[in-house]
Parts: sequence; C-alpha cells; structure tokens
Amino acid sequence: MPQLNLSKWAIRNRAIVLYLLLALLISGATAYLELPQNEDPAFTFKVMTVKVQWPGATAREVEQQVTDRIERMLQETPWLDNVSSISKPDEAVIFVTLKEGMPRSELRNAWATVRKKLWDMRRSLPDDAGRPIINDEFGDTYGSIYAFTSDVMSPAELEREASFARQELLKIANVDKVDLIGEQEEKIYIEFDSNKIAAFGIDPIRIATILKTQNAMEPAGEIVSHAEVMKLRVSGDFHSVRSIQDIGIPAAHGKVYRLGDISRVYRDYEDPPHFKMRYMGNEAVGLAISMTKNGNVIKLGKALDKAMAGIRTQLQPKGVEVHQVSDQPKVVKQAVSRFMKSLLEALLIVLAISFASLGWRAGMVVALSIPVVMAGTFLLMKLFGIDLQRVSIGALIIAIGLLVDDAMIAVEMMKVKLEQGWNKSSAAIFAYSSTAFPMLIGTLITAAAFLPVGLAKSSAGEYTISICIVVTISLLVSWLVAVVFTPYIGYRIMAEHPNVTEKLYQNWFYTRFRKLLVTCIEYRKTVIAATLLLFVLSLLGFAKVEQQFFPPSERTELLVDVWLPEGTAFSLTEGVTQEIEQKLKDDPNVSSYVSYIGGSTPRFYLPLDLQLPALNYAQIVITTRDLQAREAELKKLRNILDSEYAALGIRVSRLENGPPVGYPVQFRIIGQELDKVHEIADQVLQTVKQSPDTKNVSQDSSEPIKTIDIELDQGKARALGISSQALSRYLQMLHSGISVTQYREGDKRIEVVMRAEEEDRRSETFLKHVRIPTANGKFVPLSDIATLSEHTEEGIVWRLNRMPVVTVRADVTDNVQASEVSHAIEQKLDLLRASLPSGYRIETGGADEDSDKATESIIAVLPLMSFIILTLLMWQLRQFRLVALVLLTAPLGLIGVSAALLAFHVPFGFVAMLGMISLAGMIMRNSVILVDQIEQDIKLGLSRYAAIVDSTVRRARPIVLTAAAAILAMIPLTTSVFWGPMAIVIMGGLFVATLLTLLFLPALYAAWFNVKRE
Repeated sequence: MPQLNLSKWAIRNRAIVLYLLLALLISGATAYLELPQNEDPAFTFKVMTVKVQWPGATAREVEQQVTDRIERMLQETPWLDNVSSISKPDEAVIFVTLKEGMPRSELRNAWATVRKKLWDMRRSLPDDAGRPIINDEFGDTYGSIYAFTSDVMSPAELEREASFARQELLKIANVDKVDLIGEQEEKIYIEFDSNKIAAFGIDPIRIATILKTQNAMEPAGEIVSHAEVMKLRVSGDFHSVRSIQDIGIPAAHGKVYRLGDISRVYRDYEDPPHFKMRYMGNEAVGLAISMTKNGNVIKLGKALDKAMAGIRTQLQPKGVEVHQVSDQPKVVKQAVSRFMKSLLEALLIVLAISFASLGWRAGMVVALSIPVVMAGTFLLMKLFGIDLQRVSIGALIIAIGLLVDDAMIAVEMMKVKLEQGWNKSSAAIFAYSSTAFPMLIGTLITAAAFLPVGLAKSSAGEYTISICIVVTISLLVSWLVAVVFTPYIGYRIMAEHPNVTEKLYQNWFYTRFRKLLVTCIEYRKTVIAATLLLFVLSLLGFAKVEQQFFPPSERTELLVDVWLPEGTAFSLTEGVTQEIEQKLKDDPNVSSYVSYIGGSTPRFYLPLDLQLPALNYAQIVITTRDLQAREAELKKLRNILDSEYAALGIRVSRLENGPPVGYPVQFRIIGQELDKVHEIADQVLQTVKQSPDTKNVSQDSSEPIKTIDIELDQGKARALGISSQALSRYLQMLHSGISVTQYREGDKRIEVVMRAEEEDRRSETFLKHVRIPTANGKFVPLSDIATLSEHTEEGIVWRLNRMPVVTVRADVTDNVQASEVSHAIEQKLDLLRASLPSGYRIETGGADEDSDKATESIIAVLPLMSFIILTLLMWQLRQFRLVALVLLTAPLGLIGVSAALLAFHVPFGFVAMLGMISLAGMIMRNSVILVDQIEQDIKLGLSRYAAIVDSTVRRARPIVLTAAAAILAMIPLTTSVFWGPMAIVIMGGLFVATLLTLLFLPALYAAWFNVKRE
C-alpha cells in the first residue's frame, strides 16, 4: 500500500481543497466574531467561607467553642489544602481552601460535602450561636459597577431608584446578578432616658414585650359557614411612627404613659452604619453587575450602555446622577484592541521577513497561509470554549512566530526544487515526502514543551493554561495547512524555472556561511569548549537575574487600604477616609475615586485580594487617567501617607496580575500557644522593619481591644431576681439596642430598635450610675450588685489548620522584587528559627510562596514532558546518539536568555519561565530537522562530513527565517508588562540558540561521530 501523501492529494483534488480553504476561512472568521472576550482568563476560586455569629462571646471563646469545632470537622473535606479562620468577638469566619490541583469538576462535590458536614454538626455548636452562613461564590466578578448619587433625595429614596434600575438590568441577556451596594438600612428607634424610665417605675423590657405582642402577626382563625369562609383579623399592627408613639405603657403605680411622651420615637438610618459607599466624596448607592458564565463581555457592555441611557433619562429629572465606577467591557475592549494591534504588528513583521527573504511569490504563499492557520485556530478555540483574553491573545502572538515555520519550510523547499528546474506539481509533492514528518515531529516537540503549562496543578497554571492550548492548536493547524493548503497555494502562485543557470547555494551568503561552518567543524573542540564556557557563564549570570511571580497589572486603578486598630469605631474609619478623599479632590491625575467604608469593593477585577468586612477597614478605588498618571499618583500618595499617616495602617497599591497574593512579603508564625506566637511575631516584625526595601510593615492580629468586665455578685443579684442573662440583655438594650419588632411598610420590613439616648450610650461613666430593674419592679444601681474593671483581650485570633498563626506582612519599594526581599529577610531569620521551641515555626508566604507553588507544579510535569519529547525524538531519529545530540542543544538557549534579561533589566517570573520551557521545544525542533536532514543525506550516499556541511548549508535559510520570524514577532510584546519578560526570553534565547544550532550542533555532531575532514 503506497504511503499517503497529503500534498499529492491536495494537488490532484484542487477543487475540493479550494472549497475546504474557503469554508475554513469563512467559519474561522465567523468563530472569531463570536468568540467571547474577557479581560483575564477564568480560574476557579477554590475557597469557601463559613460565618457563624455568637453574640456576647470573646474572641477566645469563639475560637474554642465555635471555630475549633468547625475546623476539626472540616479537616475531613475531600481535596482539602488547608483550613484557616479568624475568630473575633461575636463571630467566626472559617476559610476552606481546596488543593490547587483539584479538578474543577470535583468542586461542587467538595462544597456539597462541606454543607452536609456543617448540617450534621449544627447541634454541637453553642445554643446561642447562629446558623453557619456559607459563601462558595467568593470568586464572582462584578465587571460593571454604577454609583447613584443625589443632592435632593434621602438614602431610602435613592435606594428605591437604584432598585428600580436593578430590576431593569436583570432583564438583560447575559446578566447573572445585580447586587445593591451601600444601601443604608432604615430603623425606627425608641430612645429613652434610663433614669427617667426608672423614676416612672417602667421596665424597658416590659415596653419591648408590649410592642412585640401588639404588632405580632398571628392567625385569629376563621368562621366556616355553609356558604362561605370568613377570615378573622385582629388589629394592632403599626401603620406609622405616630401609631408607635401613641402606644400606652403602664407604670408600676398604675398610671399609663404615652410611649412618645417618655421616649423619643423616630425613623432614621442604621446608627452607627456598618457599610457605606461614597463616590467622589458623596454618599452613594451602587449596583454591581456580574455576567453569566461564557457570556460576551463586549456585547453585555453595549446592552448595559443602552439600558443605562434609558435609566439616566428617567432619573436625571428627579435629581439622581448615575456614574459608572467600573467598566470592564471598556477595559476589555481596549485590552483586546491593544493586543490585536500587537498581533497585527507581529503578522506584518512575519510577512516582511517572508517577502524579503523568499521573494514576492513565495512570500505571498506564506502570507496567504497565515490567515488560513488563524482561521483554523479561531474555529478550534470556539469549539474548545477558549475566549479572547490577556493570556490567549498573548498565546496567539507567540504562535504567529511559530505557525509560519512549517509553511516557510514547505515553501522554501518548493522554491528550491523549482529553482532546480522541477515542475510545480513535483516540487509541491516533494516538500511533503522530504520534510513533512520531521516537521510534524518538530511541531509536536514544540507543543509538548508547552505541556507543563497545560497540566500544571496550580492557580497560576490554571490562569495560563490557554497558552498551552492555543499554541498547540495553532501549531497542529499550521502543520496541516503546510502539507495541504500551502502546496495548493504554491501550485497556484509560484512559477517554474525551466532554464536553470545559477547554481544553488553558491551566492555570497551561502559561500561565506559554508566557510564559517567548515571552520567550526575543523576547530570543533574549541567551538564546544567556548559554548560550554558561555553556558557556565550564563548560569552564573542567571543567578543575578531578578525574580518575580507576576508583574503588576496595566490597569489604571490604584487601591488604598485603610486599616485602623482593632476596635476602632466606624465614625473614625469614615473620618480618616474622608481626609484621604480631600487629598484626591481636584487632582489632575485622578478621573474618579470610590470609597467603601466597612469593607472592600465588589470584585470588579478577577485577581483582586478582597478583605473581610470590618468597622476598622475602608478601601478607596482610585481610577487615574492613564498609566503615567497612575505612577505619578502612586508616588504622591505614598509620600502623603508616609508623612501624615505613618502611624496608621494605610497602604496604596497597584492591581495585581495572576492569582491574588496580597502583601508581596509575608511570614507566618505558627505555634501552640497564641501568646508565644505573638512574642515570636514581634521579633519577626522588627526584622522585617529593618530591611531597607520594605514598607507598610504590620501584623494581621496584634492589637488587643478594650473591655469592661462586670463582675456580678450572684448572691445579691439572685435575691433581687436578676440573672446574668437578664443583665446582659438589659445592658445590650441600653448601649447597642435590641430589635423588639418590625414595622411593615409595603414590601419593606423596618426593625424597631430600643436603646438608651445618645448621651448615655456614648458616656463611659454611664455604667457607674445606671439603674437595673429587679423582679419586684424596683430599680437598683449597677454598682450595688456588680464590680466594674477595665481590661484588654484579643481582638482577633487567626488560625491555620487549627493552630494559632500571626502573619507579618509588608510591601516592597518599586526598585526591588519581592522574592529578593523575602530571601534577604529569611537569611536574617535563620538564627531566630534555630532558637524556636518545639512546635513553633516560621513559614514564608506572599509572592515567594505562590511562585514556589507555581514552579513546583510546572516541575512536576517536566518528567512527562521529557518522556513525550524523548519518545518523539526516538521515533524520528531512531538512534540514542542522535537523540542525545538534539537534547544537548535544548538548554543552550539559557546563554541568550541570561544575557537578554540582564541587558534589559527584566525580571524572571512565572510567565518568563513558561517562555524558557517553550524555548527548549523551539530549539529542539530546529535541531531535529537538521539532524534528520544529515541522516537523510548519509542514506543517499554522502559521506558524514559532506552530509554535515551540505545539510547545514541547505537548512540554514529555513532555520534562520523561522527563527527570525519567531524572534521579530515578539517585538510587539516587549512593551507589555505582562508578556514582556516572556518575549525577551524567547528573543534572546532563540537568537543565540539559532546560531548554535547552525555552528555548535554540526561541530558537536562531527566530534561525537569522530568525522574526519575530507
């Protein structure tokens, strides 16, 4: 049975090939237009939060009675990586983090297991503890955020208008969720003077009971007659604030007082609030919109713009302004447009190389092959569900320099045969028989080099997996195009040369290259020694290259995180935030700023490191005009914070790329006893502060909170009918207020809250004089039955895998990399580590830890990659010595990599590492084609020496052309913060490796086989 020749089939079935060509181009163009577009690739947040409230408990009590019980149970979760938690007074939040290598398909089962376990153990929690609240949608991204402001509307009216807009937006296709942000909850407050109430002989608890029983919604039965059923309704529910004020309250002496006469009853907003949103210094209500899975963010953006235009038209006459705070569709459109521009530039560069080196006819064949490959790539991306985003578009640009390799080799071979006088049909068919399978093996080797990215079991690997998929798709499509469509296009365009006058490979380039090649083979030992010396020097140089995980984002936003001491009141956090807002007002670098007081911004950008809600925390999102303005504003704000807010925990940072890290430098101190952990953490803190390259150094749980302990004389209290529970509830009512019932108004339910008047609530001396109701209706001073004393206690207790942990964290200055700073500090911590008692340890976190995890996930796949590459090489070359020759060339790219990184002062990070791994595949691809050509020439009867020289000379042009295409196609990426390091790695490494393939590899081959000069 004759061997299948796809090129021969294509030439003999030209009509079918033309039909397939047109069908592929049309379907590819259609697929491109329908590809979803996003800013970043999706990756799974394998984190669930479990929140449990236990009012009245201290942080240590919460830790011991709630947190530890839940953590112990959750340690049995499948695919569990770690369980961490934060215990605070009144509440616990537990974080369940699954292994990064867990298959995405297992996520739902894992969360279902957690839910079942929490349900099963609910009775083991304290009686007064609330039901666990679960959130497994931690990674939801709200790409579009709007702020509603008004100078004439109340917060409730503004919320109502925002709710109307929400209902309209939910009707839009591809809208998943629309969340309200910053709405202020209404309350009806009943505030009283406790001494005045006591003088009247009225127990406030009795007031609460009267309100609750009168307003209760209870069935009153029904009358069933022969003909009909009539429901019974008993009046009593509140219809207005006035109806509450008019309620009669009986006193101990029998007199009835109107509630409005003995207390202040009014409708207001939650005081103090727990969360607020502010836009440009004005209070606002926000709408955060998330997109459905696999939605098109650009189409969604157009639909939102249209809907919001109509909403603005309706709201502006009412005095409501609508401002877009986050516009991911616009960001994505700009990013995709920018990257597509880079893609077009890379394409033009490759075309220029083709035309300049091969002539216009052969260059046109290569040029026409590119859109065919791109069409096939887009079609398969559509079928595999890969969208256009930062990583996939970067992969397309990388692929541009690679996908023309096969077409160039095929066209160059066809051109050579035509110049030798062959007809077009024979020339096109010969290219397949001579180079198709070496090209396929080389293509598969290059694709296999990207395999560690595709199989890496880490968040970074999941983030960058589309590099592997897109490059592999484009390479395989390019090979198919090179053996089917390129011969057809060449047959149509290229011309025959019936009268051959010039000998091939005899022009000035080949003559000079042949002399250089012969010299290298003659002085093979010197060439090999020089190459080894350069390789050793490159290893030494690489050790001096700065290390980096992921570079910062190129988005224009800045984040200001305001952390005040634990126990800080909301009003103080709000005051500090407003001060910072004043610094931003009328700043020419700033387009807008939005403040979130009491919590973080919604996740408007996938890699955000969000913080838990806290009264002592605020976040300001600053949108600058451009990157230059961002850097200027960053410098300005850091100077302001260093000079005016040095004592406070305020940091300003850029957005991150890749999986969220938070503070780049982190050290975790873990041990058995919390006090000892704090002691060690203080020492680590001082060490980190001593580094000249750190700033904003802090601990995540260092500040104790103030408490007033009330030691109740149980004997006296019991005699008066006062229990600890009753006293706690009464004091809770006085100071924080308690909800006694709900006022129903349409679809709203407004809590009715009883509390002492503001002067008493805020007075530290009030407790000394407050009078407590007794069982007989009289009141006694609290000081008669209890002793008051001030103390401090833990405000926060962090745990990791059921062990107390304190994290020391820091930012770094802009002129250094986080990993270098972490390594330098680690060396200083060695002495402290050596002196730690058993059961205590210091772990490195932050960017260094995440980078190590990502690197380990890549290294774990290297054996499989090596096996596949070895198998492919052995299949093609069929000799161990030849396989060894090819493998020895793979690491030589490091010579150019080290030189390029050091010359351009570019850090080596995760993306650059991917570039270096793929570089090895590119180098081996060229090497295997050259070695295979040498072996073919030997089989045709040439001596080894002649085969080495002639094969290298003949393969020089295609190797140089394909390398030049790959190198120069990287130029548009060099300006990208994200892709720049990879581009530099590939450009520098491939440039040097190409020279070594053409000079070092022949010399090594000659030395290996002891080839004598003829």
